[in-house]
This record gives sequence, C-alpha cells and structure tokens, in this order.
Amino acid sequence: MGPHPAVAAIRLAVRRVLHEVLDDARAGEAPLVLVACSGGADSMALASALAFEAPRLGVRAGGITVDHGLQAGSDARAREVAERLTALGLAPVETVAVSVGRAGGPEAAARSARYAALDAAAERHRAGAVLLGHTRDDQAETVLLGLARGSGTRSLSGMAAVSGGLSGSCGAATRYRRPFLAVDRQTTRKACLVQALPVWDDPHNADPAFTRSRVRHEALPVLEKALGRGVVEALARTAQLSRDDADALDAWALEAQRAATRPDGTLEIAALHDLPPAVRRRVLRRAAIAAGAPAGSLFARHIEETDRLITAWRGQSPLNLPGRVEAKRQGGRLVLQQANQ
Repeated sequence: MGPHPAVAAIRLAVRRVLHEVLDDARAGEAPLVLVACSGGADSMALASALAFEAPRLGVRAGGITVDHGLQAGSDARAREVAERLTALGLAPVETVAVSVGRAGGPEAAARSARYAALDAAAERHRAGAVLLGHTRDDQAETVLLGLARGSGTRSLSGMAAVSGGLSGSCGAATRYRRPFLAVDRQTTRKACLVQALPVWDDPHNADPAFTRSRVRHEALPVLEKALGRGVVEALARTAQLSRDDADALDAWALEAQRAATRPDGTLEIAALHDLPPAVRRRVLRRAAIAAGAPAGSLFARHIEETDRLITAWRGQSPLNLPGRVEAKRQGGRLVLQQANQ
C-alpha cells in the first residue's frame, strides 16, 4: 500500500525539484539542498518530503530555521524545530538568530532579515538550493495583495517557482525553489497529520494587525463565499499567466534599452517614443534604478512623470526621483543621473 495521497503529493513535488537541482549540479557532485523551516505545517511537510526523497536521489539535505526574536520563547522554539529536522535525518541543521529592523513595516522587515540569514547560510554551507514552503494559498494571497496595490503585471505574477541567484563560495548559483506552489495548504497540513509530525502555528499568521493575515482570514473567505471555491486556484493561475507576460515584456524592454542607450549612457528619445507604453516604462524604470534610484521607493507615478518627458514634452523642469536621481530631457536625449553631477 502506497503513502497517503497528501504525502504522495508533497513527495512528488519535492522529487521534481530535486531532479532540477541535480540537472544544474556539476557532474559527479552530490549537491546540498537546505530547507527553510519555521516549524509550521507547510515547511514541516516540505522538510519531511526532502528527508525522504533526497537520499534516494543522491542529494544531501539539511535544514535552517530562523529565530526572528519577535516572540517570547522564540529561541527555545527554534531549537525544537532544529531537533525535529535532525530527527528527520537532515544534516547539517542550523538555527540562526536575526535582528528585525523597522524598514518597510514589520512584515517586510522580518522578511528582509529572514532572507539575509538564508542567503548567508546558503553561502556558508555551499548549498545548491534553498527550498521554501510557500503553497498555492500563499500564491493566491500574494496575487491579491499585488492587485490591491495596483502595481502592475509583475506584481500580479506572485512568487516564482525559482528565484534568487546567489553566488556561493563554491562558485555555483544558489537558488530559492518553491516546490509547493501547486500544492494547497490543506494538503501540507494533512501530510503532517498522517505522518504524526508536530507543527507550530505562528500566532502572527492569525493576527489582524498584519496585512497578509487579513487577506488570509477575511478577504479570501469573502471572495470564496461570493464567487465559489475556485478563487484560490484562479488567482494562482493568474500568477503564472502574468509571470509569462511580464517575462516577455521584460525581455523586450532589455533589448529596447540596449538599442536606445547612447555611448554616454543617455537614452535616445526617438528610439523610445514609439515603443508600447508597457515596454517604454520598463526601460525607464531600469534606467532609473541603474542611476541609483532604490527599486522599493520607485513608484508608478515616478515612472509616469518620467515617461511624460518623452511623450508629452512641454519644456518641463527636471524631475527629482528617489535616491537623489534627476531625470531631464536634453535635446533628443533623456538623462538620468545623480543630482548635482
């Protein structure tokens, strides 16, 4: 008799990703794959599937748990998670304590600290990949948040199955991989239950002070009640379709930027004017970031005003963009550079 369907589903998802990791590995190399585990159902299910599949494919498997220090007893809880990972047979297993700042709000600050710790751990252990336990439900929430922000196709594309690209000390590219983007949260919880895996439910996930928690416990249930239970699947499908579109537009914009860039680094107005707005504005965003504008502070209104220097030129004054970047039109050129240069 085979494993429970929920266990079979999570193992299949991880097996597929491990085959991809092996394809990317150097010939004869047994790559190390780390799982980022909070102790919740999603990441515990991921850890259990990794522990089962990795030795069967000749992959080394370890685990990392991050202590954000945001709750009393978080250090003891991190140690418990590490003990569970070790009991599954993962090695190396490590707990990493981080200090969470305030930039961008509590959710963004915790995420930044967590990824910095995972980056460092991957570098330290020369890992070929780091697995993250985001599910189809997480993807749906991400798309809904992007839709609420009105921040465009790339925001609607949600989380990528493969992202990042660290350069480890071994010279290999370390990637974040999300095997469960096609697996729902109910399946991961069921897999933990039938395997008798203890899980920890982070109270922050139910705290209405956090935006994602409100989306999870208030917005999505209302949508499902009004539109039917296929909302999560539809939003996840929207993410993939949007990602395909955004990737195509980004590739077009890269070629357009190369064609429009003069030897002195300025942009040729004539080469940009007749481009579709979606492509031209991607070119302008890339150019502004290259000039020093922080990506997280560069909003749609900044790009729209910069675009008007090309499409609605009326002798406007130079624009002040985030990061002390100035955008101005000089003759037939668009100049983006640090102010006072």
